[in-house]
Amino acid sequence: MEGLVSHLRALGFTEMEAKIVVSLSEQGAMTGYEIAKKLGVSRSNVYAALQRLVDQGVILHRKGDPSHYAALPAEELTKLLATRLETSLRYVQQHMPAAEADGSSFYSVEGERAVADTIKRTLHEAEREIIVDVWPDEAAVLREELLLAEARGVKVLWSIAGHEGRTTERIWPMSGAAESEPRHFAFVVDRRETLIGARGSGHATKALLTEHPAVTRLVLSHFLQEAVLYELEREMDRDGQRRFGERIEEIMAKYFD
Repeated sequence: MEGLVSHLRALGFTEMEAKIVVSLSEQGAMTGYEIAKKLGVSRSNVYAALQRLVDQGVILHRKGDPSHYAALPAEELTKLLATRLETSLRYVQQHMPAAEADGSSFYSVEGERAVADTIKRTLHEAEREIIVDVWPDEAAVLREELLLAEARGVKVLWSIAGHEGRTTERIWPMSGAAESEPRHFAFVVDRRETLIGARGSGHATKALLTEHPAVTRLVLSHFLQEAVLYELEREMDRDGQRRFGERIEEIMAKYFD
């Protein structure tokens, strides 16, 4: 019952109302007294909730002495709720005031679910191009979303940390990548909106969403650097790649301890 109650509450029912709907679906028609006894709550609270559900057309009421209440068939109930939800969503979309976007703002997103939802929403909003800089685990999770983006004509460019070997012409590995925690990720959508963050076992999942051009330029510059290094390395033989790698390490050691 807990799972059903949780989802019904997400659709706007109170906990009492959700439990009544589930109980009636399980047991069939019952009186208010029987429902109160089954749920272990006061009859006054049950009758108040029953009246609200009847008024909403969510349950059926057969008058008598005593009166009985029954649940709608699951298919009929879900169609009713879907229609009402769609109507409300359409109204909100058409009438919600829209303030002018502030491209200089930075928005913090915390928590696994909130970050995952923000990533999916950001990718879904892409119209022309998505640049992706992620670890292999993230690439696997996002594969379906990005394939859907490509299917609607969005250009998708990947950079996958620690990726050995290309699986498509769009994928190249980040140079010098090593396993570490947390796993960082970055997305640039339409060269305008940037989402960067980190996630991983034992680490808090956090992200930063912004349209600030300075952040977008930084992420794009990093991505372009990796693309240039990858293309240069592709043109070399094994000995050239070895010497190229050694030279990169020398340069990095020169500037970073």
